[in-house]
Amino acid sequence: MNPPGADISQPPLPLRRRLVELLLGGGLLASAASFLYPVLRYIVPPPSADLGADTVVAGKVGDLKPNSGMIFRFGSRPGILIFTADREYRALSATCTHLDCTVQYRDDLHNIWCACHNGMYDLSGRNVSGPPPRPLEAYEVHVQGDEIIVSRRQKA
Repeated sequence: MNPPGADISQPPLPLRRRLVELLLGGGLLASAASFLYPVLRYIVPPPSADLGADTVVAGKVGDLKPNSGMIFRFGSRPGILIFTADREYRALSATCTHLDCTVQYRDDLHNIWCACHNGMYDLSGRNVSGPPPRPLEAYEVHVQGDEIIVSRRQKA
């Protein structure tokens, strides 16, 4: 029984105990943040930058041998320029529609190949085998002088 007028509140916690509680709480908070941040970044990917320009110079005439291809930058994304065995230029998006891997031209198969999951596209960009769900975006190609100009197709 406390005497009348005595302080009945709890005595203050020792400083060491408060420090340990603070460190444990901070550690739990940091652990939760280190788990949640990558999950949130996966669920909400960063906004992709626009392609920027609608037209780029992909290369020079003579850079490619017949039946070969090369990767070029179309704004922030890769594109692939192919000089077919019939000496015709074709340009497509070089980002696989399955998981955004960069595709490459296979001169032995005369097709565009995604090495990530063995996806295959024809020279028009249509997906012909493997897991890619959609065709590659096709670009227009114009040769002006000695430059190969690639532009996005205008949507109607």
